[in-house]
Formats: sequence, C-alpha cells, structure tokens
Amino acid sequence: MLRKFLRVKIKGAVVTEAKLYYEGSITLDKEIIEKSGLLPGEEVLVLNLNNGARFVTYVIEGEKNSGVVCLNGPAARLGYPGDELIILSFAYLNQDEIASHSPRLLVLDKNNRVVEVK
Repeated sequence: MLRKFLRVKIKGAVVTEAKLYYEGSITLDKEIIEKSGLLPGEEVLVLNLNNGARFVTYVIEGEKNSGVVCLNGPAARLGYPGDELIILSFAYLNQDEIASHSPRLLVLDKNNRVVEVK
C-alpha cells in the first residue's frame, strides 16, 4: 500500500506576476526549483495566505535568480502580485520508505530568495 506524504514545502513565496492568458501553471525562479527538488511539469498544491485560495497546478521553470513567482492562466484569478503563498508537493511512499522520509522545507524572503533549506 502506498501513502501520500508531504515531500516539499515552500514557505513565504510572494506573487510577482499574474498572467491570465497562458495555458496555466506557476512559474518559479529556477533557484527555487533546484533547491526544492521540484521538476518542471511537476504537480504542486498552491495555498494563498491572502485570500484562502487553494489550487493544483504544475511548475514552469523561470529565469534563475529572477525571484519570479508568476501565476499563469486561470490561477491568475486566484492571486495577485504581493500575495503570499505556500507551495506544496507530495509523494507516494511505501511502508519501507515512510520511516526514513523527511520533507524538504524552503523558506523564502520577501524577494523570493531562498534563506533557509531544511
């Protein structure tokens, strides 16, 4: 049996852009993607602390060290520049993997720079 566990939590992401006329996704600074262990195209759950919205989308790689956190497509209706987000990714683990599993936590500053990785 597989169970679903938190794999990555990115805390303190601040929306920099919202582009409605796009296929849909969240663009993240490549530095955030690399340090979190996420991959382009990977599914994420996005939580907006400003309005309570929760939505599922996928990651698109943005320019490294740009600080970009852009909501694209319909997600652009669920947040605005300046909104603070939590971004989560989950993994399915078998019983043998559970005991040694530890989620990765990234904390970002107000400019979307990684200030802590746990």
